[in-house]
Amino acid sequence: MNQEIVRAQRPTTQRAFTVLLTPTRRGARLARLLTVAHLGAWGLPSESAAHIVAELAANAVVHGRVRGRDFRLSLAVGGGSLRIEVTDTRGDSVPPGPGAVEVPEDGAESGRGLLIVEALADRWGIVPGPVPRKTVWAEISLGR
Repeated sequence: MNQEIVRAQRPTTQRAFTVLLTPTRRGARLARLLTVAHLGAWGLPSESAAHIVAELAANAVVHGRVRGRDFRLSLAVGGGSLRIEVTDTRGDSVPPGPGAVEVPEDGAESGRGLLIVEALADRWGIVPGPVPRKTVWAEISLGR
């Protein structure tokens, strides 16, 4: 009986995709393109997810890059939502979390990526480790 309760609480993953990409502009672009392709193949909307992946992948390339180490993109559909995860190898470079992202000054050329993630995702956050990694994740409800 306890096993049945545990199974009912654990969301099941219906579809999943994971890939390692080079921490370059090309890798970030490929992350977005692969997201659109996979979500399209799964029959799911991709516009918000593509924007979120573009921002998280760009952050992994700019702020999370370590020479010779790739970043990882993971997509998982289950429990009525899409979970996007981007993992890089700069666990020491942690962005501000949900609700703590500040609006950049007028004229600033960067600093809006996590504001876009915050606006498009239903939930998002940061998971440290395992060392030397960190994962920034975002979830989009598929029922909207």
